[in-house]
Formats: sequence, C-alpha cells, structure tokens
Amino acid sequence: MPILANNRRASFDYDLLENYEAGLVLLGHEAKSAKAGHVNLSGAYVSLRSGNNGSELWLVGAHISPYRFAGKMNDYDPNRERKLLLKKREIAYLIGKIQEKGLTLVPVKMYTKRSFVKLEFALGRGKKKYDKRESIKKRELDRQIRTLTKRQISR
Repeated sequence: MPILANNRRASFDYDLLENYEAGLVLLGHEAKSAKAGHVNLSGAYVSLRSGNNGSELWLVGAHISPYRFAGKMNDYDPNRERKLLLKKREIAYLIGKIQEKGLTLVPVKMYTKRSFVKLEFALGRGKKKYDKRESIKKRELDRQIRTLTKRQISR
C-alpha cells in the first residue's frame, strides 16, 4: 500500500475523529499520474452534493498534475472535482454526522490498494488557535525527550 500523497496539515488543523476509505473516479492519465506520485492534497476538502441519484461525495481542490507521457491535453483541469465511491449506508451516516455535530470531511492521504487509487479521509473538528499551540508544544517536548533518551543510550 504505497502512499501517493499525504496531507500533513490535516492533523494540525483538525481533530481527526473517524477515518474512512473511498475509491476515486479518475481518468486514465490521472490514475497514472497519481500512481507516479504527482498529487497534492493540501487545501483539499470533501464536499457533499445532493443530486437526482441521491447524495454524493466529491473531492474538491486536490491537484493531480497532467501525466507527462499522455500527450497534449488542452482542456484538462488538474484541480477538477473528483467523485468519491462509497456505499449509500456510509454516505447517509456521514450526512448525519456532518449536520448533527458541525464536523467536516478532510482528506488525509491517497494511496494504492492493489491496482486501485484510494483516498483516506477523516471526520474532523476544526482546532482553535490555542489547540494548535498545545500540539506544537507537545511535539517539541516529544522531540526533546527523544534526543535526551538517545544521548543517554549512547553513553
């Protein structure tokens, strides 16, 4: 399961509560470009849309660069919206969670599973500024503890 893209900012900006896995509807050259690792998830989010076939989830703001060997694609938009593939039960559950508690859906990472490109997204609650400061302090303390224990072991 090689990871193609990781959204490190997501865990800093949001408290991630539950993780979900979804398939992505990609064009052929997009799939090849994604498998080559030319994906950027920063600033991306998952949007809910109600259509005539029911509700659907869409990945918005993810950048997949054009595949180098695909030739000219004049009308290709690398930031286009991409449909997520989930079961109706899961979509209904997520709709309830989003409306009930004021949570949001944040893409965390994109990876391959067998030959499929999958997106892991999480149900998250936005952090306040003081929460972010606490996470920075905790990260720095953990780093200091690791360096101190390495020094003691090496002696």
